[in-house]
Amino acid sequence: MAFSDKLLAQGERVELELRTHVKKIVLPVLALVLIVALTLGAIWLVRSQDWPGWLTWVVLGIALLATIAWVVVPIMKWRHTIYVITNRRLITREGIVTRSGRDIPLYRINDVTYEKGLLDRILGCGTLIVSDATDKAGVRLHDIPDVEQVHVRMNELLFQVDDGTDDGEYPPGEPRRPRGSRY
Repeated sequence: MAFSDKLLAQGERVELELRTHVKKIVLPVLALVLIVALTLGAIWLVRSQDWPGWLTWVVLGIALLATIAWVVVPIMKWRHTIYVITNRRLITREGIVTRSGRDIPLYRINDVTYEKGLLDRILGCGTLIVSDATDKAGVRLHDIPDVEQVHVRMNELLFQVDDGTDDGEYPPGEPRRPRGSRY
């Protein structure tokens, strides 16, 4: 699911389009393998013991429910979570049926850091932490592939917007107030 250009403002362009690392779907894939193996074993047991045939349908029904809960839903959540960094803002979108998202203008971002645990270092991903100048808590983007490169690109975009004269209080391009004015 790619980010639609219809959702961009005039003059805005996508710099990075990110999805969480594929490690997020390893457990659901392993669950699928386990569900298939257990289902085949249970069907073999039902047929070899000469139990009623309807038990086969019960086993298949349970397997279907388990597959939906432990495989389909997590993979759909992974597939429908996207992080987009444009030349003007950070955009997060997630959710299958009910979508939610947050947009943070780049000029509001005041800190970008990343964390990488041992497994993250092995797999080449990490968590990007973006703090902004609002009362809301910062955004944690988990399992970002090549998080260090994303961190560098994010900083490049932040400094690209900063013209060196902004004091962080006003959005870029906003007219300056006279010195000494309180309003």
